[in-house]
Amino acid sequence: MSEDTHGTDLTRRRMLQGAGAALAVAAGTVVIGVAGPGGGAATAADPGASDSFDETFQGRRIQGRPVNGGGHHGGGGTGTGYEVRIDGDELHMMRNADGTWISVVNHYQTFATPRALARAAVNDLQGATLVPVTIA
Repeated sequence: MSEDTHGTDLTRRRMLQGAGAALAVAAGTVVIGVAGPGGGAATAADPGASDSFDETFQGRRIQGRPVNGGGHHGGGGTGTGYEVRIDGDELHMMRNADGTWISVVNHYQTFATPRALARAAVNDLQGATLVPVTIA
């Protein structure tokens, strides 16, 4: 085998190894994203949405409570939904089919509970004011 052929085989091998490593990292990222920072994903039996909270987190007041009617608050239009406020302004959020939560601030990451979602939103806002979402 000539040196050029050997060099080409080595390059292909490294390319395939790199692609495999990238795929493994991507798969790991998906698993981490589903779990969110609060640990495991919420389930239908334990949605993490039944408790109210009112606390100061990183100098911001975050509040959460169940609301009747659901609508865009994650209740699917009927039954009980959930409302989260940051410094009195409503955080637009939705509940996923698997019981996790997403918000307009970071809709690429899911969270097990509304409290974890509110804390992550405060982190992502980095001191910025939450702007209301207008739904037409």
